[in-house]
This record gives sequence, structure tokens and C-alpha cells, in this order.
Amino acid sequence: MTVRLERDGAVARLLIDRPQRRNAMNQAMWQQLPLLVEEAMADDGVRVLILASATPGLFCAGADIDEFAACSGDEEWRIANQAAIRASQYALAHAEKPVIAAIDGDCVGGGCGLAIACDLRIAAPAARLGITPAKLGIVYSLFDTKLLVDLVGPARAKRILFTGTLHDADQALAIGLVDEIAPDPLAAADTLARTIAANAQHSVRASKAIVRRILDGQADDDATTLALFRDAFTLPDFAEGVAAFREKRRPDF
Repeated sequence: MTVRLERDGAVARLLIDRPQRRNAMNQAMWQQLPLLVEEAMADDGVRVLILASATPGLFCAGADIDEFAACSGDEEWRIANQAAIRASQYALAHAEKPVIAAIDGDCVGGGCGLAIACDLRIAAPAARLGITPAKLGIVYSLFDTKLLVDLVGPARAKRILFTGTLHDADQALAIGLVDEIAPDPLAAADTLARTIAANAQHSVRASKAIVRRILDGQADDDATTLALFRDAFTLPDFAEGVAAFREKRRPDF
């Protein structure tokens, strides 16, 4: 299999491993990826997931265009492929735990679609990012496009989609397409992941869930979000956080 999951303590890595095709995603990979995300979410020992390439200097060149060309006349394949791509992005965007993309190399098309579905993105100085349907005569789904609009705003999203231009890391940082530039994005992602993993996980996951609700259109509290605030005071994380604060020590969540 050309995507796989590895665990290192509280941090899991979802690795794309097809270097001979610049990590281009075929349908089997799209179908496997959400299953691996689900596996990481179900593992109580995992607190943060990193999406990265198994090979330094690569991230993901996008969907496998040769497979597109070979199968485009098959409506059944088109339907299944669209569903698999959506499921991959949805799994990352709606994952219960934080997901960080470590972008070392080109992050194009469907590869950029995966990165923008993550919560945070760290890029290498030589990384290039772009979403290129206009270069191929294809149309991205509403969900895919909304992820981009939520991240960079509608005007910049239109410019990215209309032109198909690749952005270098500095440009991507300036428009909010990535959050950080680091010489070794996987190492930087690991450091960030372990910082997050050391915090109260109820707080982290509830915050992610609330941000997702806002991005999905919710504008005010409901019974669920009010309960998240109210019930936090009854949980072990709160007791440990307060005790650590009073004792002037690092909390052990």
C-alpha cells in the first residue's frame, strides 16, 4: 500500500509513499487514506496526526493524471473517484484530533487539497503550492473549494483557481495558505504536535470541533457547544490544570 500509518508515542504519521510518481494519489490511495485517519482517531494513545511524505523533498503532486486519462470514460469510476477524494478530505477536516501537514516539496492539485483539509500547514522553503483545475479542464467540488475559501478568502481562492499558479513558500505564507516555513517541516510538525499533545486534550478537541462548526456555518451557541464549556469544569483535565497552576508545576494531562 502506498499510504501508511506510523506511530511514535502520542504522534502518528500518515505517510504518502509513492516517490516514483511524486506521491501522486491513485484511487486505491484515496480510498485507503480515510481508513488510516479513522485508525489514528480510534487509537487512544494518539493525540495528534501528521500528514507527510515518506520521502524527503516530496509532498504530493496531486491526483494520478494517467489514471484520470485512462478511466475518464468510465462513469462508475468517476463517481467512485469523486467519492474517495471527498472522503479523504472530509476525514482530515473532520478528524476529532488535530492534523498537521508537513509540506516538503510540491503540494499541487489534490495534494494541496489534502493539505488545506488539515488544521495546520508547515512548508519547506522550497515548497510550491497550487490548485490547478484550470490547467486540466476539471472542476473541483464545492467541499474542496470551500476548504480553500475558508483558508485564504474568496478573492485569493478565485485567483488561485482561475490562474492555476504555483505559489512559493513565502507567497503561500503571505496569503495564509501555510502557517509556517521551516527547513525541516516534518521535524517542525513533530515539535508542534508534541506541544499540542502535552495540553489538555478535551480543550484541544473541543476547540477544533467548535471551529469546524463555525466554518460549517454555525454562528451562535447551541446546547452542544454550551455543554462543552459547562461540562469542562467537571472533567479530570480541569482538575489537573488547576492543581498544576496552584502548585506552580507543568500539568500532566
